[in-house]
Amino acid sequence: MKKWCLLSFISCSLLACASADRQLLGSWTEPIPGMPGKTQGFLLQEGGKASSVNMTTLLYESWEKEGNQLILKGKSIGNGQTIDFSSYMGIEEINDHELILRKDGKTVRYTRQP
Repeated sequence: MKKWCLLSFISCSLLACASADRQLLGSWTEPIPGMPGKTQGFLLQEGGKASSVNMTTLLYESWEKEGNQLILKGKSIGNGQTIDFSSYMGIEEINDHELILRKDGKTVRYTRQP
């Protein structure tokens, strides 16, 4: 009986985690400061694939969720050089329309795009 309860708990926990990860899927953008009507952000796809939205020098390639952290990985292109990066952001809140992330003490609000 204890084994069955433990297996049920583990299964439910895995399903809850998978559901939370699936909620992150989609295109998320934020307004570009000083450029009215322009947005930038990222697209999170199944299988851990990611891409940039309206950013030519920051190329997202992959993503993962670790605990309450969203990790975006990719390449930063500029000044004639390309540098691999990993960006760790705390997930403050997520719902069907908004994703609020925290990085380096700054809160950023992203809106889900259709």
